Amino acid sequence: MSDDLKNRGPADRSRVNVNEDWELRYWTAHFNTTPEKLRAAVKAVGVSAAAVQRHLKGTILTRGS
Repeated sequence: MSDDLKNRGPADRSRVNVNEDWELRYWTAHFNTTPEKLRAAVKAVGVSAAAVQRHLKGTILTRGS
């Protein structure tokens, strides 16, 4: 585990937490999205990282078709 607290990842990587700034930064970088889109995805499907990922990918796919 890294000693650099600025570069830490979430303790539970199966759950997206948008209430902590550092976790919000982690997840927006992880999913390559904006904080607003990430918060909307969590609101729509809950905190499961897998569900958020599917939702974000589905949003991109449906908008492109």
